[in-house]
This record gives sequence, C-alpha cells and structure tokens, in this order.
Amino acid sequence: MQTILTTEDLARFCEAAKAEPYVTIDTEFLRERTYWSKLCLIQMALPGKNGDAVLVDPIAGGEGLSLEPLYDLFRHEATVKVFHAARQDLEIFFVEGKVFPKPLFDTQVAAMVCGFGEQVGYETLVRKIARENLDKTSRFTDWSRRPLSEAQKIYALADVTHLRVIYEFLSKELARTGRQPWVEEELAILLAPETYITLPDEAWERVKTRTTSARFLGVVRELARFREVFAQARNIPRSRVYKDDALLELASTKPANYEDLGRSRLLLREARRGEIADGILAAVKAGLEAKAEDLPKPQDERDQLQVNSALADLLRVLLKAKSEEAGVAAKLIASSSELDVIASGGREVDALKGWRREVFGADALRLCKGEIALSAKGGAVKVVPV
Repeated sequence: MQTILTTEDLARFCEAAKAEPYVTIDTEFLRERTYWSKLCLIQMALPGKNGDAVLVDPIAGGEGLSLEPLYDLFRHEATVKVFHAARQDLEIFFVEGKVFPKPLFDTQVAAMVCGFGEQVGYETLVRKIARENLDKTSRFTDWSRRPLSEAQKIYALADVTHLRVIYEFLSKELARTGRQPWVEEELAILLAPETYITLPDEAWERVKTRTTSARFLGVVRELARFREVFAQARNIPRSRVYKDDALLELASTKPANYEDLGRSRLLLREARRGEIADGILAAVKAGLEAKAEDLPKPQDERDQLQVNSALADLLRVLLKAKSEEAGVAAKLIASSSELDVIASGGREVDALKGWRREVFGADALRLCKGEIALSAKGGAVKVVPV
C-alpha cells in the first residue's frame, strides 16, 4: 500500500497512468469548517485486478508535494479519468488547480443511464457489479487527522479499486446500448466552470422563501450577497455567518442598529456586533434604498406559468412509463418542475432536448397536442395513438 508524499513519486505514478486507457480517482475531504472543501487525500488506481493503487497525501506531503503532475494527467486526453459522483471532487480540483480531468467518466451518471436507479451510491454498485461488500467503519472519519490508520487507508483504496470493475462493466454496457452520447451530455455540465462558481449577486436565488414582495426580496438579495462575500473571503461556511432562517428573519424585521440586531431570535451571538453586524445593517439599508426598477422580480417566469394540472399528472405517468421502458432514472430525464413547464405550454427545458427528447420529450409533446393517449393494462402503461 503506497502513500505518495513527494512530487517526484506522484510524477512517476502519473506518467505510468498516461500509458493506460483509464485511471480511477477519488478524494477524501472536509467541508464542515470551511467554505471551500479541504482536500485531505487522493486515491488512484490503474487498470487490472493487481494494478497499482496509491494514496496521495497532500497533508502529510506538505510543501514537498505539488499536485501539478496530477493536473498534467488530467490534461492527458488519451487516459480516461474515472470518478464516482464526481461533482465535489471536480470542484476541489477546479478551485485548487483551475483544471478539469478530461476525458471524464462518472460511474454514477453512467449507472443512472444504464438503469441502476436515481443517484445510485457507490456501495450499491460495488455490491451489484463488483459482487463485493464495503467496510463502512471509516465512512465518517476525520480525514484531516494524521497519521491515517490502516483501516482508513484500506477503506480509501476500496473507493478506487472496485471502481475499476464498475467502470469496465458500465462502459461496455454503454457501448452495447449506444448511450455513451447520453452520458457525455450530462458530463458537459460537470465540466463547465460555471457549475462551481457562486456569484455573490446570484446567491439570493438559493434562499428559499415564499414571500413575493419585491422589496423583501431586495433585502434578501443584499443579505445573501454580503454573506457570500464574507464567507468566501474568510473561507468559512455560510452558516458560520448566519443561516438561511436567520437571513429571512433579518429581511423581515429589517434591523437598523445593534439594538435591533440584539432582538433577533436566530442570529448567532457573534453576528450581533463587529464586522458581521455592520455588514448586515449595511445590506438591509441597501435593500431598503434600492430603486424599485432594480429590485428582484417577485416571481420568476416559471412561477407565473399557468399549469394545466391534469396534463401535468399525465406527463408524470408518461415519464414513469418511458423511464421504465428505457431503463433510465426518471429524474435524469425530467424534473417535476420541467413537467409543469411543459404542461403550461413552455418548451425551453432540457427534457425536450437531446437524448431526453428521444426517450421522453417527443411523446410528451404529442401528448400535449392530443396526438396520443395513455392506456393502462395490468401494471403497464401504454402509449396509444389517437
């Protein structure tokens, strides 16, 4: 069991990986105490049952370990980089090295396309495809503490050694069904920089509120913007500044001074004075003084749609039938909100584009036009031309 601590050793392994058709990769990280994920460990394995598998330890390696050889491997397009549920891993490498692994293969995405269900976990694929069981005792360990135990190392390596079998199975299945382009459409989202960039001006859109007042939303926008800037600059979680429920309380009570902040039920004690308190008061003031034409719209276009609820229900039935017929997870084909858009007459949704149109979208449009009907026989739903 090799643990890589130097740039030279990492470079040797990455050069060996460049000669292989693929390499499996995973990471262990912590995010509970920081805004950006703290990279604690990288696991990699080369093809074959006895192919080399290594741990790369950026914490123990310290300044003697540069990840540039790994980033060079990411740029080497003759070797496929295989991950499972890659989004958080890719965010780490994008933030740290401004690079994406290409070409990329995500076994979670591929498994959904191959009929293994929605958001299928690694443990499930190990059991169903590799016919192995994972030792879960180190799942919730603190990966930032050193030294790592043997149990931790074994657990971490299992995340990439079993992944070899899973990748080879799924890649063959995609080749058999001709669905590799479907997976590539999904991976394009994972490989887009905007997927991992949170702009402070857009942070308010992630705050869930039922209030439609433009002025209220204007204050929410300013409070969310300040929180995002503050958290990013200090690399602390948003919740350490204030949580969403406290943000909404502040937008409702509109504090004008420290005394008003002191009356908050949800605001953390340390946020009632100092930099955070000053930022809150300035944000509330900016939201209240913003020009009416500059305020967020009370409802976005989707909220204003007049949804035909009966048609939306029929589309849900059609989606279920089509997903079962194709062996593809329903949520990967269309979301509930997309079905509502279609049922209201909207057409600019992903469910009506690319491979999704082939599987579901074309029949969804035919259903909306009254060109087909749905018939139930036993436990099956059939599409019937009208």
